[in-house]
Amino acid sequence: MEKNDVLRRIYSKIDEIPTLPAVVPKLLSVMENDGADASDIAGTISTDPALSSKILKVANSAYYGFSQEILSLKLAMPLLGHNMVKSLALSIGVIHSLPSDKKSPNFSDKGLWVHGLAVATLMQELGKRFRNGGNAEHFFITGLLHDIGKVVLNQYFNDLFQEALAEVHNERTAGLHIAESKLIGFDHGEIGAMLLTRWKFPDVISSSIAAHHQTKTPEGTNGRDVAMLRVANALPQELGLGQDGNPVPPAISEQDLKVLEIGKNEIEEMRAYLVGVKDEIYALFDAMT
Repeated sequence: MEKNDVLRRIYSKIDEIPTLPAVVPKLLSVMENDGADASDIAGTISTDPALSSKILKVANSAYYGFSQEILSLKLAMPLLGHNMVKSLALSIGVIHSLPSDKKSPNFSDKGLWVHGLAVATLMQELGKRFRNGGNAEHFFITGLLHDIGKVVLNQYFNDLFQEALAEVHNERTAGLHIAESKLIGFDHGEIGAMLLTRWKFPDVISSSIAAHHQTKTPEGTNGRDVAMLRVANALPQELGLGQDGNPVPPAISEQDLKVLEIGKNEIEEMRAYLVGVKDEIYALFDAMT
């Protein structure tokens, strides 16, 4: 099949995915508005009672460990930060919009989302430590949704995706993206970026996701964000925190460490950090889903 034909088929399948809750496009619009404040965000989220309830459940989870019960978005905003509330609302809206009825012996939605939450948590921490804070909301969403293309592949290209999974499990490699490209024509990063672009997510998110398994970072894509995503993707797999479909974790590239200007000591610190927040990440998964 020609690549353009594959591309058309992928987009036709993406268009079969149920539409996002109405609040998500509104939040994306708020996300791009530098003048938006906490009241704008809280007001937008409040239009969706189910989403508001989930945000409060997250705020009261062990992930944050607040001593007082948080009973309203108004209270949650200053405690979590309005960017984090916005990120959580977008992430929860996406997770609950995606179909999840296809089962696999080598792949599970729970394993994928726990892995995504671990990557998101680590992306935020890396941003704080090595990017002077950076754009925390973009880091969290990029980390959580970096493997969203696997959900599309599992649901709509299930036979080929199962073949790719079987290949890497038989060979005990971390090359699922390579098997996907060989069998389907695109890897999950590229397909995830197509979906997020269709949903009008910011390019700073979709471009990093598209590039995280590419050997060369495309022009216009932030190379430091891509390097951070690759490092954050590897460490949770080393620790068995979630499961992304690969039977073994990918190696951390020396080039990525060079781009981030961090060394082995900092990587050990990040491993220790993840071990310390492991229970909280599972608590966050339970609260979000």
